[in-house]
Amino acid sequence: MQQLAFLFAAAFGVPIAAVCVSARSAATQISRRSFLAGAVLATSANQSPAAAAETVKVYFGAGCFWHVQHELYGEEISTLQRSPIQVTAVTGYAGGLGQTTGAKVCYHNKDKIADYGVLGHAEAVQVDIPVSSFPSFCKRYFALFGNEGLRHDPKDRGSEYRSLLGLPEGQASPLYAAVKQAAAESLGGMKLARGNGNDPDTFNEKLVYIYDSDAFPFYRAELYHQFHNDYLGNVRPGEPVTYGKAYNSLQQSLSKLGVLVDTGCPAPPRYML
Repeated sequence: MQQLAFLFAAAFGVPIAAVCVSARSAATQISRRSFLAGAVLATSANQSPAAAAETVKVYFGAGCFWHVQHELYGEEISTLQRSPIQVTAVTGYAGGLGQTTGAKVCYHNKDKIADYGVLGHAEAVQVDIPVSSFPSFCKRYFALFGNEGLRHDPKDRGSEYRSLLGLPEGQASPLYAAVKQAAAESLGGMKLARGNGNDPDTFNEKLVYIYDSDAFPFYRAELYHQFHNDYLGNVRPGEPVTYGKAYNSLQQSLSKLGVLVDTGCPAPPRYML
């Protein structure tokens, strides 16, 4: 543990004392919580986003997950300098109280198998990022709401499209300070509230529910929902926008690599074909 503390201090440029849990202990100790807090502090001091080796899985939701995935994909490419096949942003469902068998949650289907809406979930996108880069992703997320705090797709209404952010420990996480800061600095004046599951829509409320992802886990969506094109939303509602063949092809490329696997959900509805 002492060696880990020295490595942490060297990586983030903080004194060894800053990572000591107890000054009375002969052996230097560091907890996961203090590591996360130190990583965020290092980022605030303009340290390299790649400095922290530890990563955290966080999910973000703001209406239709197609648009959100493309935005987070862009953040992975620009901030983390990942190649397209290294990106981790995947669409899925989270925030519901409903029980499901086989850890499977599905899109609307005629057989009503593990329907995400019935289970109380909302559309979301999960990304696996270095702890030190978490503030950058928070800023990117809150920027999605623009100057007026509006979702990208006002035509989509209901709890399935509510705005949400899920991270381990939720509001008790040491990372939550970065979420609060990004919300406070957002041009749309976004507010935060604890997510209790099956929460109502946030449309026109400038509100984002914060979930404990340990209590409200993320369920990956079907393959046909990955790296999908979108609609222009607030610009010209209902008009399609294409993200490009290179982006769309990641669906099959990551499937062949085994990164994306079949969820066992029913086939896509006809309008998705």
